[in-house]
Amino acid sequence: MKHCIACGMPMRNKADFAASDMTKEYCVYCEKEDGTMKNFSEMVAGMTDFIVATQGLDRKAAEKAAVYQLGQLPHWQSKEEL
Repeated sequence: MKHCIACGMPMRNKADFAASDMTKEYCVYCEKEDGTMKNFSEMVAGMTDFIVATQGLDRKAAEKAAVYQLGQLPHWQSKEEL
């Protein structure tokens, strides 16, 4: 099973992959409308919203958690935008 290089989500089914393309390295949630992958700030915003909604953290704590969690993934470790 593949995991998204941008958020770590397990990609089990074709629908989990960006554009339903199983050769993509990132998931449908990390895909922009034009098919490219979201940048780090877009990812932090989306993950922050997800953490607030699912874990009930306040926004500041959720954003800190999002930055930390995303920063652990190899894709973002190689980027200067962190």
